[in-house]
Amino acid sequence: MNTKIHWNSAWEFSKENNPDATWEMIDLPHTWNGIDGQDGGDDYFRGTCYYKKVLNRSSLPDSEEVYLEFEGTNSSASLYINEKKITSHDGGYSTWRVNITKYLEDTNTILVSVDNSPNDYVYPQKADFTFYGGIYRNVNLLCVKKTRFNLDHYGDPGVKITPEITGKDALIFIDVSLTGSTGQEILEYQILDGNTIVASKSAFSDEKSVDLKIENVHLWNGKKDPFLYTLNVKLFQEGNLMDERSIRFGCRTFRIDPDKGFFLNGESYPLRGVSRHQDRPGIGNALLPEHHREDLDLILELGATSIRLAHYQHDQYFYNLCDEAGMIIWAEIPYISNHLPNGQENTLLQMKELIYQNYNHPCIAVWGLSNEITMGSGISDSLIENHHALNDLAHRLDPKRFTTQAVVTMCSMDEDYVHIPDVVSYNHYYGWYGGDTSMNGEFMDTFHKKYPYKPISMSEYGCEALNWHSSDPVQGDYTEEYQAHYHEELIKQLYTRPYIWSTYVWNMFDFAADARSEGGEDGINHKGLMTFDRKYKKDAFYAYKAWLSDEPFVHICGKRYVDRVEDTTNVTVYSNLPEVELLANGVTLETQKNEDHFFYFTVPNQGTTELLAKAGTCTDQSIIHKVDTFNEDYRLKEKGDVINWFDITAPEGYFSINDKLGDILETKKGARFMKFTMLKLLMKMKLQSRSKKQTDESSQKLDLNNPEMKKFLFGMSVKRLISMAGMAGPGMEFSKEEVLKINRKLNRIKKAGRN
Repeated sequence: MNTKIHWNSAWEFSKENNPDATWEMIDLPHTWNGIDGQDGGDDYFRGTCYYKKVLNRSSLPDSEEVYLEFEGTNSSASLYINEKKITSHDGGYSTWRVNITKYLEDTNTILVSVDNSPNDYVYPQKADFTFYGGIYRNVNLLCVKKTRFNLDHYGDPGVKITPEITGKDALIFIDVSLTGSTGQEILEYQILDGNTIVASKSAFSDEKSVDLKIENVHLWNGKKDPFLYTLNVKLFQEGNLMDERSIRFGCRTFRIDPDKGFFLNGESYPLRGVSRHQDRPGIGNALLPEHHREDLDLILELGATSIRLAHYQHDQYFYNLCDEAGMIIWAEIPYISNHLPNGQENTLLQMKELIYQNYNHPCIAVWGLSNEITMGSGISDSLIENHHALNDLAHRLDPKRFTTQAVVTMCSMDEDYVHIPDVVSYNHYYGWYGGDTSMNGEFMDTFHKKYPYKPISMSEYGCEALNWHSSDPVQGDYTEEYQAHYHEELIKQLYTRPYIWSTYVWNMFDFAADARSEGGEDGINHKGLMTFDRKYKKDAFYAYKAWLSDEPFVHICGKRYVDRVEDTTNVTVYSNLPEVELLANGVTLETQKNEDHFFYFTVPNQGTTELLAKAGTCTDQSIIHKVDTFNEDYRLKEKGDVINWFDITAPEGYFSINDKLGDILETKKGARFMKFTMLKLLMKMKLQSRSKKQTDESSQKLDLNNPEMKKFLFGMSVKRLISMAGMAGPGMEFSKEEVLKINRKLNRIKKAGRN
């Protein structure tokens, strides 16, 4: 029989491949960017590294052919056997295989070069996450017969299963791909419900497509009932078993209604989900099964019904877990941020691998074509052509699923590119980067009214929070309290609009983005509902649990915000139960009923107060403590030229950098002043191009006639716009004196309606 051997232990690793190189003994999975890819500075090593291992032919079981299977090598890899180059693969997130039989000697040195250095043809190249280099998933040896299921077709299993529901029954269409077949071999098909055979058939191997019928089919019904059948296919030659496959699959139907959202098996099934990046502290993407399992368990605790697996193909093990748990999945390729004219072939390859390798997973509902692709280069003929090619390819390979893409805020809803896929999705950060929270729902209503037959969703939204705290949280302060407020507002806006076919919080977990320098901790995007190490659930996590989970609970927000200066303080409680009682030092303060799951209490703050929240049989506790001066450990410490809150003068009736750009521009003097200042800000942020060619390519980003761009920018405070300029990179920062100079000039401009 054919044998699969995990070949992960005792590899040697080096950043050089020469006689003087130093080799380190490691086990797979492995990345060389587990530390430098997470510490900030945008200086993690991107280059070529090497893995080698000796393979003795005598150590392998008897077989006619031998394959090496790589489940993930980021981002380009080349395989050498005994110093001879065998093949290369471009794409860091999919499985690829190589038949190495004819190259093997008695003793063989296997060398794999892996390269994550920048280029202009392999995606991703520009994105807000770290591109960890390494062999970060399993490597397997496949010892097989010549007559077998095909191993040479884009890493797929050689068996494709397509269920079609007809009334109470299901027809299961099965396509097989074989190697070394004469056409006279026998294929035996069995579909099992547990240990019970519910359908079976035999056919000659020249019949590559068959169908079986399951009567009274048991549907895969999401989290309610994620039922899986098993298809066993065995290949016999003259009575001898040559190869076999055992594949789990589910039978379900789904559709997306432009007015009523997502339907599973004919019933409304709102997709309320999170996005997931897979990396972890110290190990990057080199995950073990227990890491994947923990991630899914935490998402299930939240109560989500869907996951956007961003921004690349994830581990097969995780898709299997989602099949078992009943999660609905958005799966996508890393065609992201910046269109590469030389990269179309690579996008098509990665889409083929994504679909072929994951076709049988019932959890997947949509294929994602791209993410914020117009951000770096605008819309071009090449970009449009690339998207049409991807969309056509996805429909050709899989006519049953929908296509979508994640569109950046600044892209007009009227652009032709937006409407290429079947359904539309937007990434909006109104209330964080720009605008205010109310603009999220407004945009959805505007789109739905203008394009009533085109389903619309929110593919990303979120804001950052670290261990900073405030009783008066404001946009851009990175406090846990503002993040909680932001998500309360977004939940109420998005979850009450049934036409929005899906929503995805960005992100379930904090993740590494080595170029980032904000919030007080470099190298990390802190938009997660949980911390990078999965140890702490931020308050916003429980806001979603209150709306989505059926597990009774109550949660007091602000547990890390103990020291408070005010005489009375606000305390928020989340629960999925209808009534909450809050006690202070054992005395009931108030009992509230609220169907929106968010309970707001005013609490006297004297000495030390022990708070107890009760909801049904559930309880939660926290402590607050009265202090005379604000605890500076709770306030974000800016780097470089620090501007403290008390440095910013804001005379009554006059503007300051704390005011929104749009409000300032409503006044004549403010408009005159900001015309120059805003130009300077845009140049600092590299939004102002330096050549006519760049201006044409970037016109989408700078077009203030675009209502979404205008809302996005004009909803920002000047201080927020200045801070975002500093995030653009070295040399882009404003000095403290420059900022205070802008503030002093704004202090001389009266607000609208003032004499």
